[in-house]
Amino acid sequence: MSRGCLKRFISGLFSLLVIAGIAAAIYFNQQFVKTNIIDRTKGMYYVYKGDEAYRKMETNKAIKFYNKGLKLFPGHYSAWHNLGNIYVSYEDYYSALHAYSQAFKYNPKMMIARMNYGVVSTQKLGDFDSALAQFNQIVKTKRKELYIPYVFNNRISTKANKAIAYYNIGVTYRLKSLYENDDWEKQRKYLAKAIEAYKKSLKIDPKNYDTLYNLGVAYHVAGRYDDAGISYCKAIEVQPMSYEAHYNLAVLLRRLRYYEQSYEEIEKAATLVSALNENSAQQQYVAIVMNDIMRTMYGNDEYRAKLKTILDEEKNKSAQHMTDKEVKSKETKKDKEKGQITSEGVNLVNGRVVVTEELDAAILKSFGKCSVMKLFTHDDE
Repeated sequence: MSRGCLKRFISGLFSLLVIAGIAAAIYFNQQFVKTNIIDRTKGMYYVYKGDEAYRKMETNKAIKFYNKGLKLFPGHYSAWHNLGNIYVSYEDYYSALHAYSQAFKYNPKMMIARMNYGVVSTQKLGDFDSALAQFNQIVKTKRKELYIPYVFNNRISTKANKAIAYYNIGVTYRLKSLYENDDWEKQRKYLAKAIEAYKKSLKIDPKNYDTLYNLGVAYHVAGRYDDAGISYCKAIEVQPMSYEAHYNLAVLLRRLRYYEQSYEEIEKAATLVSALNENSAQQQYVAIVMNDIMRTMYGNDEYRAKLKTILDEEKNKSAQHMTDKEVKSKETKKDKEKGQITSEGVNLVNGRVVVTEELDAAILKSFGKCSVMKLFTHDDE
C-alpha cells in the first residue's frame, strides 16, 4: 500500500472513530442531548415566536409561546422578563413577580428585572421589604464598566440604574412611613431614610425633577420646611411646566403664612393643571386650595391694608396710563389698519393672538423663576 493510500485510510478510520464516539456519547447520554440540544433549540424557536408576538402587542400569543419556550428552555431570562411585563399589563402582579424573579435567578445582573420586581412590589402589592431587597441589590451589584468610543458604553446605564434604584428606595420608605401614623418615631425614621436615598440619587442625577419633587415632599412631611421649599424651588427650575411642585410649594407657603406668594404659586399650578381633563381630581384640589388661600388673604387685616395701599397707588397712576395709551394708540393706528399689532412678544393678527417665540420664552422664564427661594435660605448658608 502506498504512503498516500495509507494516509487516506488512517484519516478515514479516524473520522469513523470520531463519528462512532459521538454516536456512543449520544446513545449513553440521551437525556443530556435532549435537554441541552434538542429541547433548547425548540425552546429558542418558541421564544423567538413569542418575541414576534410581543413586538406586535399580541399578548395572548406571546404568553402561549413564551410558556412553551420556557418549559423547554427555562434559563431564557429575557423571555421571563417580557412575560413579567405582559402579566403586569393584565394586572396579574403575583405572576409578574414570579416571572421577574426567574429572570434574575438565571441572570443575577439583570437589573431591569430587579427594578420592575421592586416597583410592582411597592406600588401594587405594598410589599415594601421585598422591594427594598431588590433595590438594594441593584445598588450593591458591581458591574465592570466598559467604554469603547462610538461602539459601546455601559457607564451611563450603570449609573442611571443606581440613581433610579436610590430614587425607588426613597419612594418605598416614604410610602412605608404612611403606614406608621400611630408611631411617629418609626415614621420619622423611614422619612429620614427616604431623604437619604433621594439625596444619593441626586448626587448621580442632580437635575431629576421627580427626585427633587419627592425630596421636597419628604422634607415637607417631616416638618423640615426650609429644606422642602428649597427642593420644590429646584424642581420648578428644572421643570417649570409641571404643576405638582408649584402646587406643593403653594401649600407650604400658605402654612408659613406667606399668603401672597402662596397665591402666586397656586395660580401657576391652576394654569398648568387646566391642560388636564376638564373634571380631573387635580383641578378640583387646586381650586379648593386656591379658594382657601383667597379667603385667608382677604380675611387678613395686614393684607387688606396692603391691598388698599396698592389700589390707591394704581388709582393715582391711572390718569398717566390713559395719557400714555392715547399716545400709543396714535402710533399703532397704522398697524391696526393693516390688521396687525405687535406688543412685547404678542402678535394680534386680525384680532387673533399669535404666540411668538419671545412670549413662549417669557412664559417659561416666569414659571421657572422661584422668587420665594430667598424665604428658605439664610445668610449662614
